[in-house]
Amino acid sequence: MFSGIIERLAPVIGVSQQGRTRVLVLQSGWDDLSLGESVAINGVCLTVTHLEAGGAATFFVSPETTSRSSLGRVAEGDRVNLERSVRLETRLSGHLVQGHVDGTARLVTVTPEEGAFRLELALPAALARYCVEKGSIALDGISLTINSVSPATDGSTIIGITIIPHTWEHTNLHAARLGDDINVEVDVIAKYVERLCQPYPKP
Repeated sequence: MFSGIIERLAPVIGVSQQGRTRVLVLQSGWDDLSLGESVAINGVCLTVTHLEAGGAATFFVSPETTSRSSLGRVAEGDRVNLERSVRLETRLSGHLVQGHVDGTARLVTVTPEEGAFRLELALPAALARYCVEKGSIALDGISLTINSVSPATDGSTIIGITIIPHTWEHTNLHAARLGDDINVEVDVIAKYVERLCQPYPKP
């Protein structure tokens, strides 16, 4: 479990393909990682499978993960958002983030706003139904608040997000370009509520 508070940006120092599985090597900067530990990479919960001196860590990216996230397009030299799993005694500064990416959103606009930045992203209908104004969403693993939700002419939904200067500088959103796919994890509580509101099947 994560909170959506990014701890650092890490360079990708190696990318390889093993069949349909990708292997990413990151320079994490942490010298106390453990084998088997969970780390959120651009919002995707992955497991440390190999460690080297200096904090280099290896992660396997399954075909399921590449089909639902943008990790299939991460290249050597890119910088990715990292967050280690939360401890029970820490403050939950963001919101409950599982690291289970639901899909991607397309970056539509970036507008400077007095030091901050307003981003608009196009969400597919399957994800947009879980989004409400002032609700929580994780974009590339970053816990953010939705400012606006509005329909688009192509059937998608446009959500507006404000990025404060600290978040802009300390995450990889500042490197995103218009048209890029951003990993999305919607609020898991909304999905549970939807499920519980479904009628029980008749015997």
